[in-house]
Amino acid sequence: MINRQQLISAYEEACEVELLAFKPGNVSVHSDGHDMTVEDFRISYRVSSEPITDPNYSLGEKIYYAVKATREAVGCNTNLGIILLCAPLLQVAADLEQGQSLREAVCRLLANTTRRDADWVFQAIVLASPGGLGDSGEQDVRQEATVTLTEAMKIAGNKDRIAYQFASNYKDIFGFTIFMYNATFAKFGDRNWAALSVYAGMLERYADSHIERKYGQQYTDWVAGEMKRVHESLLTVSNPESLLPMLHGIDEAFKAKGINPGTTADITVATVLAVFLQQLIGDVSS
Repeated sequence: MINRQQLISAYEEACEVELLAFKPGNVSVHSDGHDMTVEDFRISYRVSSEPITDPNYSLGEKIYYAVKATREAVGCNTNLGIILLCAPLLQVAADLEQGQSLREAVCRLLANTTRRDADWVFQAIVLASPGGLGDSGEQDVRQEATVTLTEAMKIAGNKDRIAYQFASNYKDIFGFTIFMYNATFAKFGDRNWAALSVYAGMLERYADSHIERKYGQQYTDWVAGEMKRVHESLLTVSNPESLLPMLHGIDEAFKAKGINPGTTADITVATVLAVFLQQLIGDVSS
């Protein structure tokens, strides 16, 4: 069984790997942006690691108190999506015996979320003020929930990729991005480049919810095309460091337009965390 300190370490390390990966348009050690710094994100994962792993909290409480700790520490929404995606992974990992499947446990958890979980998460979303996430005629996050957390996420799942993970039992992560991470890690032996492959692979396939809430589909095809270049280059080069000039160029172009694929970055963190947790529990199902 994984102890709490291992969970905290896995969560913080996954967040750090994502910051070390050069993700064009997003904040990383290679480039700040969007009025946020790497240190904002480091503070955020440090202060949220305790509440998100607190065994005395329900799933919804973990999410709320992790968001609250972040808001109090940095005063902005740096990690709502990360917390939403990572909390279920951490909760099930805490109870798994070695050899059990992380994916099966997540499916069971999401099938049994409650209206109270939804209430706590609605409060977390309002507190984080992410700008559009959760607005719905069916379930307004500013009102008391009348459905479970998973049911609420299914309502939003067609317009938000984070909500879609709840609605689909983390289909993108267990069905796609973990394999991409592991394949790239096997090639380069480097977690940061493996994380970039997740980021680029997702953006090549799927529009980023954060970008589309801000700009609609204005930049969707352009972003997908640029990330296809990155993804294909990762498949062909022997030295990924040779991609740095390309990444700098794309990063500057994206940030000049205010483009921040934040949802995809959140999914990248959750993917890295899922890999780390699978390694801890000896899960070879993905």
